[in-house]
Amino acid sequence: MQNVLIISGHPDLAQSVGNATILKEVAAALPGVEIRYLDTLYPGYQINVAAEQAALLKADVIVWQFPFSWYSVPGLMKLWIDQVFLHGFAHGSTAQLNGKKLILSFTTGAPQSLYSPEGFFGHDLEDYLIQFKTTAALCNLELQTPIYTCGISYAGRDEAKTAEQMIVAKEHASRLISFIKSMAA
Repeated sequence: MQNVLIISGHPDLAQSVGNATILKEVAAALPGVEIRYLDTLYPGYQINVAAEQAALLKADVIVWQFPFSWYSVPGLMKLWIDQVFLHGFAHGSTAQLNGKKLILSFTTGAPQSLYSPEGFFGHDLEDYLIQFKTTAALCNLELQTPIYTCGISYAGRDEAKTAEQMIVAKEHASRLISFIKSMAA
């Protein structure tokens, strides 16, 4: 299998159902995958840029796993991108990430129906992904089709809702695992 690196951008994975379940399933199914948990590595938001860049250089496939937050990545992951994806490393004439594959794997709190021209947000979910497409193009990364699951919200979460969210998160993980495996075939 190719070297796969997953960047977990959840700011507090201990409070997560969706992202925590996805990562647990992936780790069990693909034990050779490196998962970097930003919330435990950098609770004080002091990113070790050299360590993160070294991990990226070893990877053939990079997965950004995160909860969709304000139509983008959570603050900790945004800081990670800002500090790690520097000119001369991630982009520019001496860029070092050329040709690596990037998979966006994320969850949303809002249901899929709200992400449409007729829905509350007035846009398809894919419309919110332009910044990722631009980042991938700038860094010469091969952006893959995103894998996402909608409706994994903290609001109104009870035991039944948590169980339901775990099921859809496991389904998400299964799609991600299959996609990663297909890249190695």
